[in-house]
Amino acid sequence: MTNRHPMINRRAFLATTGLVAGGFLGLRQATARGLLRSEAGTEGYGELVPDPDGLLNLPRGFSYTVVASWGDPMDDGLLVPAKQDGMAAFAGSDGNTILICNHENSIDSPNNYGAFGGDLELLPKVDSSLIFDAGKAGKPCLGGTTTLVYDTAGKTLVRSFMSLCGTGRNCAGGPTPWGSWLTCEEWVQRENDHCALDHGWVFEVPATSDITMHPPKAIKAMGRFYHEAVAVCPRSGCVYLTEDRNDGVLYRFIPNDRRQLDKGGKLQALVVRGRPGFDLRNWKTIENTTPPVSPGTRLEVDWIDLTDIDSPDDDLRYRANAAGAAIFARGEGMWAGHDSIFFVCTTGGAALKGQIWRYHPSRLEGSPGEQDAPAHLELFIESEDDGVIRNADNLTITPNGDLFVSEDCVLPIGSNGIVRVTIDGRIERFALHPSTKSELAGVCASPDGSTLFVNIQDVGKTLAITGPWRAPGDT
Repeated sequence: MTNRHPMINRRAFLATTGLVAGGFLGLRQATARGLLRSEAGTEGYGELVPDPDGLLNLPRGFSYTVVASWGDPMDDGLLVPAKQDGMAAFAGSDGNTILICNHENSIDSPNNYGAFGGDLELLPKVDSSLIFDAGKAGKPCLGGTTTLVYDTAGKTLVRSFMSLCGTGRNCAGGPTPWGSWLTCEEWVQRENDHCALDHGWVFEVPATSDITMHPPKAIKAMGRFYHEAVAVCPRSGCVYLTEDRNDGVLYRFIPNDRRQLDKGGKLQALVVRGRPGFDLRNWKTIENTTPPVSPGTRLEVDWIDLTDIDSPDDDLRYRANAAGAAIFARGEGMWAGHDSIFFVCTTGGAALKGQIWRYHPSRLEGSPGEQDAPAHLELFIESEDDGVIRNADNLTITPNGDLFVSEDCVLPIGSNGIVRVTIDGRIERFALHPSTKSELAGVCASPDGSTLFVNIQDVGKTLAITGPWRAPGDT
């Protein structure tokens, strides 16, 4: 989820420079629908209190516990890898929470970023058949997932272990309704002198408290591209996927068996009805000074079938766009809730500060009848300046109904944090990481609503936040 991709073309960049900070663009038209802006300190959870340890400033009454840190020993004899990223929480036994956490490492990451130690001395502890890509030169890919079993009441880590091994740049993903984590490779590396396999896949990892490394199996029917996040519609079983490219596409996977995704299915791309190739990035250019979509706008959509979805050429988005697919700017975090699918475009919007979209599925989603009852896509939020949301990245929906959004901004130290958004559009800054430029990632809540988890990626820590959470409907 790092900002390592090229931005927009020079012409568009020049046209966007010099923008006057104008607050929260999403309120321009949304005010008519009763959506209000909350500045931290005026309502909501209140102003942030500086953290003497420099990890996370939180509202008064809230505190955090460090759950796991890069390099900590785990219960399987390996070490907590670096670059913690996307994450989800599941209900475990005895009131525990099971966290499955991505690690955005690859084969070119330093050895000590992985689970096997600086000299790979712990690698023999792993059954080689459980490593997706063991590499060609004695070094495997260092991405994958760890599982953390956390006692939310006692605020202690019960156990931790590597649960998927040998994948690359596991960025985001998404939970399934049946209790597993879909982890995505934000990497389309081909087999070469170092990698033994092609990459760019989605993998499924069951949520379990038992120390288990899951056999890695790429779900190739979900396509090979720069995967970011996944969300499953609990009603239809359709799976939605974002693509972290500045000219990305929104994908939908209709599985043959909604509980066994590796049984294959149909991959599709979103098209705005009547507007083939519609550019939803809202980037201002010299030719276009008015963004085409305003916050609150709803667009009817269709879906087109895709072919050659596992192409080695990383050209799926180009072929989809040529067939009419809409264009998005760095699709990242995604979550199902409120009978919708919410997803983030980190560099979307005229100011390149990010968008949050809301997809309203059809009542006949994924079936032939949806043509007569189309789904709708709504621009929920577009951020115009750095005051409220700075390059939204991961997001989650907590049990009380709020959206919590983590940030990945490349501004100076102290820019990234967590923003709270209520379903009626009230917004406030909830947390701030004051001491490094690290993105915050993997924001998610325990099923009982008592704890919010987040990763500070470059610091290599997973935190558990507790405090006086508001009840559903409270502002």
